[in-house]
Amino acid sequence: MIDQNTNEHRENEHIVDNKELSIFAALVPVIALIAMLAYNVYVFGDDALSGSNQFILLLGGAVAAIVGFLNKVSYKQMIAEVEENIKSTTGALLILLMVGALAGTWLVSGIIPAMIYYGLQILNPTIFLAACVIICAIISVATGSSWTTSATVGIALIGIGEALGISLGMTAGAVLSGAYFGDKLSPLSDTTNLAPAMAGGELFSHIKYMLWTTVPTISVTLIVFLIIGFSLNTSGEADVDAILASIDSSFNINGWLFLVPIAVIALIVKKTPPLAALLIGTLLAAIFALIFQPNIVAGITGASELNFESGYQGILKAITVSTDIPTDNKALSDLFSSKGMTGMLGTIWLIICAMFFGGIMDGIGALARITKSLLSMAKSTFGLFFSTGISCIVLNGTASDQYLAIVVPGKMFSKAFKDRGLAPENLSRTLEDTGTVTSVLIPYNTCGAYHSGVLGVGVAEYFVYAIFNWLSPIMTFIFAGFNIKIKKLATGKA
Repeated sequence: MIDQNTNEHRENEHIVDNKELSIFAALVPVIALIAMLAYNVYVFGDDALSGSNQFILLLGGAVAAIVGFLNKVSYKQMIAEVEENIKSTTGALLILLMVGALAGTWLVSGIIPAMIYYGLQILNPTIFLAACVIICAIISVATGSSWTTSATVGIALIGIGEALGISLGMTAGAVLSGAYFGDKLSPLSDTTNLAPAMAGGELFSHIKYMLWTTVPTISVTLIVFLIIGFSLNTSGEADVDAILASIDSSFNINGWLFLVPIAVIALIVKKTPPLAALLIGTLLAAIFALIFQPNIVAGITGASELNFESGYQGILKAITVSTDIPTDNKALSDLFSSKGMTGMLGTIWLIICAMFFGGIMDGIGALARITKSLLSMAKSTFGLFFSTGISCIVLNGTASDQYLAIVVPGKMFSKAFKDRGLAPENLSRTLEDTGTVTSVLIPYNTCGAYHSGVLGVGVAEYFVYAIFNWLSPIMTFIFAGFNIKIKKLATGKA
């Protein structure tokens, strides 16, 4: 989820090519980073993302810098690429802060509790996970953004799932499966526009061609979640009445609260810049909080009643720092808490450190070297598809950015596809099936860091349940391997 200016910046991005760098030297920082991260996660477990992984990314960047110095790459060139990388994430970092602010006001205004309140009455454990996929797919197609989907209905669905006693990893996996289905197919999505631009194709032809691999993938995803739903043995169903009563006693729940999320989705659909849409959603929710939840806003500051000062302090605290809404039900304590903008700082820290590693890797020419080596292995049509897909996945892990995972292979492999007589839709579809959707499966990638931070669920917890995301590359490789719907340049037919 980026603005158009960033998208254009990525399309025109210069890729550093260092002919003196060997493939062994290019892989040294990657191997070192994987080894250090693996040991760090072994030692710190779930706490690794609290800061130690961020430092490991800096150490990985330092290893890459040493490789660069040994291969006559200047410090100035490496830092320049780091600056470009961090600059390109400015919009994403600001959006993260605004999502934290939005989560705070959506809690104290009663919007998220209302979503949970009505959702518990409509969704039952058997169909819940499949419903999550469908709901998030619809929202993501409409907005063109998996990020907006996670920040709005995604947070509410996590709350409903937790109240129903469903694993957070399962719910997050279902949310992301639906969100990335929509993000991948929506003409409003930045990656959906970027992929054909890199491949030299046309937007709607690209979308139509993606349906061949995407529809089977989402169908399998839904079937698996339905099977999981029918086999679930949850403990939350019996407590639903008690939870509903607790929500009703703590908040003024009514249908008017849904005007705010509807307004935000409408703004995104109308192509309002995401940052502006989220800011408007935050401010509208703040107004609704003062109107519908005056006692909660006043209570945040310890005041007995709402006045201008307590209202101002309560709203600003909800936006910026941790907020907990007391209820008479212990099961709701985690649901009715928000960390505001401060809760996003760890994720922002992670992204900046990841961009440092990716920038150094690009600056020394390692990204281009790894991609070229994979291209040289493409001896057959399947080999070309497989090398492209693996390049996208590797770059998601090394450059830590899904846009670079589309741009670099898109530029490197476009001529090879043309030389083989393959239409650009083949390349653009592969870029999306492997680059766009796998970004969320890597903890220190901008997408993985964002979604795990917003949903409050670690990548390791949702990885196996993000079925659509890891199945998409497999599906595109199956189609390539069996020569299914591989469009040729000569006839224009698959």
